[in-house]
Amino acid sequence: MAQLMTLMIENALALIFGVSLAARLGLPVPAAPVLVVAGALVSIGQVSLPGALLVAVLGNLIGDGAWFYAGRRYGHRFMRLLCRISLSPDSCVRRSKSLITRWGGLSLLAAKFVPGVSVVAPPMAGALGMSSLRFVLFEVGAALVWAGVFLGLGYAFRDSVQSVLNGLADAGGVATLLVVGAVLATLAVRYGRRRRFIQLTRMPRISVNELYDLMGTETPPLVIDVRGNASIQIDPRRIPGALPLSLKDIQHRRTANAFDGARDVVLYCDCPNDVSAALAAGALAAQGVPRARPLAGGLDAWVAGGRPTSLHATATVERRAGAPDATAGAIADAIADATALPGVNP
Repeated sequence: MAQLMTLMIENALALIFGVSLAARLGLPVPAAPVLVVAGALVSIGQVSLPGALLVAVLGNLIGDGAWFYAGRRYGHRFMRLLCRISLSPDSCVRRSKSLITRWGGLSLLAAKFVPGVSVVAPPMAGALGMSSLRFVLFEVGAALVWAGVFLGLGYAFRDSVQSVLNGLADAGGVATLLVVGAVLATLAVRYGRRRRFIQLTRMPRISVNELYDLMGTETPPLVIDVRGNASIQIDPRRIPGALPLSLKDIQHRRTANAFDGARDVVLYCDCPNDVSAALAAGALAAQGVPRARPLAGGLDAWVAGGRPTSLHATATVERRAGAPDATAGAIADAIADATALPGVNP
């Protein structure tokens, strides 16, 4: 522990830069504890506060900037890849979209304190078209707040930090085992949650070929795109004639009595395991729409199968349905309009 503290003092700025950059790139490094220790060292004059803030901001800007550029350059393809390698792929895109669309540039600040979203928010901002100047301004401000909070905690509780470090030094191997045990327990809990979530969304799905064949019949199914507005902005393609209606609107029963219970309803998304589509199908089933099924593989499978796509209109039904005065009748009218669109019965 004494050697670690000596290393920290002698290379404090390089270490702060390294952990800040690594954290923003998504590596599992203890950036916050390092900054807290650095704050304690600031209090005794061993580390420069302006220098610590500068290198922390620089590390954040480089790391998040790389993700921002990737999102701007590759859009929806990069977002899907990023979330598939996440520990929580089913929720990572949805949570980041919610942050970006609700808070705009301020979401970059919130994301730094929300596990599982911090790496996704910058590329999402890029994919949604945030300007580079706006990104840099919000990113610098967010990085200053993030670094300042943890440096400030270390400065304010410097005596407690020293006590903890001394305790870790005395505990030795026991402390290491406790830390490793805590990490493994966290991973086990998240894995268990994920398994339960997959079980919850396990239901019969319709294949791309089955849907395509049904769309050519006299009574084609109603196809619903449950992606949110942010997803549609990133990737405006849709299955021809699909109605954009968000999972949130369906779950909040804003669609009650708007569907014909005798008609097939097929829902799709672009999320891992078809989670949003499965949740929406379950919600419709609970509202008395028994013939609702998610599309296996979602929009990706439809495109990979060589099936035709069209583009969503600028004024989506979701914007109308999401308004405070949205009614089931208005949604029913929108469903009727969507049914009459060319391409529903290709």
